[in-house]
Amino acid sequence: MTVLPPIAVFDLDGTLAETAGDLVGTLNVILAREGHAPLPLEQARDLLGAGARALIQRGFAVAGATLSPERLETLFEAFLEHYGAHLTDNSTLFPGVVAALDRLEAEGFVLAVCTNKVEAHAVALLAELGVRARFPVIVGKDTFAFSKPDPRHITATIARAGGDPTRAVMVGDSRADVAAAQAAGIPVVGVTFGYTPVPMRELQPDWVIEHFDELADAVAALVPHAFRHAVVKPAA
Repeated sequence: MTVLPPIAVFDLDGTLAETAGDLVGTLNVILAREGHAPLPLEQARDLLGAGARALIQRGFAVAGATLSPERLETLFEAFLEHYGAHLTDNSTLFPGVVAALDRLEAEGFVLAVCTNKVEAHAVALLAELGVRARFPVIVGKDTFAFSKPDPRHITATIARAGGDPTRAVMVGDSRADVAAAQAAGIPVVGVTFGYTPVPMRELQPDWVIEHFDELADAVAALVPHAFRHAVVKPAA
């Protein structure tokens, strides 16, 4: 009988990496080309989390403009071209990410990414941030015919990675992450430092963390049968 490994599935933007600067920077380039004023980063952070098309639609709505489906697709292609050349101008991993990944890997977890970013950009971004090799499977908005909040985006990621769905956990920052995981029957850890207009605790994930130093405790609590060793808490 084949025993599948436990799996941790991560969102990318606002979860593993602080990417708002480059995403909003690209949105502002597109807005400027269309004759609109740029949006302040702090105002635009809450527009993130559902992919580039949604970001463009939301950004133009804030600017008081509507887009036809055809125009949206044209601007989407322009967004991808510009953003692809500026993935990590201002983007970094959140503090504690590498140590948290180390701990989960030491426990035998396979790691995967399930993001509403297009797959090619997700792969390139993680490579530029130095952690591409940590994730044998990276799934984007365009990988399948469905994406978050559709629960199949997560379950298909788990299947592609060869993980055990009964020992799986999702880590994300948005309503789409929480809703998809809950619909899939997968416990979800919500981070408070990502991109959501609704405070994470109001979205009611199974666990909330404010720093990646807390992730091992959260995962051990949610899927204790996946941990081989007790979580050792740092001295106070």
